[in-house]
Amino acid sequence: MTRLLSLCLMLGFITVGISAANEKNTPTDSKNGFVWKSVIPDDCPFERSQTLTEIFFTGRHSDYRCGDTFYPSWASDGNLYSPWTDGKTDGIRCNSGGGKNAHTGHAVMNGDDPLKLTIKNTSPPKAASANPYQGRYPAGSLVYNGIWYYGTYCLAPHGATKHKGFIWNWPNLGPIPGFQVSRDLGKTWTPSPLSPGTPLFPEPEVYLGPVKMGAPHFVDFGQNMKHSPDGKAYMLGMGAMADDPEPRPCIKPAKGGGFETQDCDTDFAHANLSWVTADQVYLARVKPSPETINDLEAYEFFAGHDKKGQPLWTGEFKKIQPLIEWNNHMGCVTATYVPGLKKYLMCVTDGWPTVAKMTSYILEADKITGPWRMVVHMKDFGEQAYFLNFPSKFISDDGKTLWLCYSANFSPGCNGVKLNFNPPGGRYGLCLHEAKLLGPSDNLSSANETLKATR
Repeated sequence: MTRLLSLCLMLGFITVGISAANEKNTPTDSKNGFVWKSVIPDDCPFERSQTLTEIFFTGRHSDYRCGDTFYPSWASDGNLYSPWTDGKTDGIRCNSGGGKNAHTGHAVMNGDDPLKLTIKNTSPPKAASANPYQGRYPAGSLVYNGIWYYGTYCLAPHGATKHKGFIWNWPNLGPIPGFQVSRDLGKTWTPSPLSPGTPLFPEPEVYLGPVKMGAPHFVDFGQNMKHSPDGKAYMLGMGAMADDPEPRPCIKPAKGGGFETQDCDTDFAHANLSWVTADQVYLARVKPSPETINDLEAYEFFAGHDKKGQPLWTGEFKKIQPLIEWNNHMGCVTATYVPGLKKYLMCVTDGWPTVAKMTSYILEADKITGPWRMVVHMKDFGEQAYFLNFPSKFISDDGKTLWLCYSANFSPGCNGVKLNFNPPGGRYGLCLHEAKLLGPSDNLSSANETLKATR
């Protein structure tokens, strides 16, 4: 994101100090926990969960100095392995926006306490060309039976794209150029046999056109995929359709703050489908192996439900159907299976317009194919939190106490938007925050007593 911040500085948009924002220091064991106020929009298509209705942040959070884009995978050796980029981890810097010189990092996270992890690179960041795109960022990452599968996805046209007076961050989401494979837990890598020009899934139809399995992430089934229902790895992707009946509008900074719409006579997509904005979520599955992970014919795709409500699967990508959709309200997506609850939790971030405050929400379902229900809707979470996920290693036995992994506030002041860290303790980089899910019969005093008993 350095390129975006540099352009915002040059154009005079920064309103808060970047170093101060990045180095904000707050206590890591606060006693001032709070319930996030959830206000669900009227047009929300999801039913309200009857069992999980609130999220309580305890105030405990990490204080690591790392890059962002952490999606930990719990391996059979007990360690977490994660991609990372855009920043410095273990003394090494990495950036994924370099066109033909785009790099991605990979780290091992040793330890059982989320607040006392040792985070080390498994090897130097690896290069893989993004051309004809400009960004190639970490996507689905899975360690299974000692083999690490590491996907990437493409972005365009630039990390700081100026259009009619507004700065957009990577407003076009591209395809997935397959998976790199490591048989020694990240020490050495076999490059993907695919490329941005010949991606794993047959999309987009035209350059900068919409995709459906965009920026896919593996469902977290626990250590070494222990809780996969059929031994297959499942991936959630975000997407949009070319014939979108109501695409996102053209905007510009408004006098006095905020944004206002403006007329636009170009084919610029206004981040309708970007690295953090989408309209639908799609689902695919594969039996993971070095031979299958980059083979389109090995994949199955969710194709809707039959008349009895049973999920349909197809080997034809063109028949893929949305798992869920909420036009102009979706974006980056992850999911974790929680055995203590016998439920899946899904994190979705709608980050439009890519360089402002972002909204995230949590859904729950008994099956990965749904139906999905709303738990909490968190407007301005972070206040600009992205890449949310619940690492399965740090979930309590009853499933209600978890650690939320995310990054926040990469663009303070851009387009005149001032950002604060909320919850306190966030940063532009790896964040881990302890949280507890509450149901209709729970209260804060019982939540605190349960937390004390589990520590």
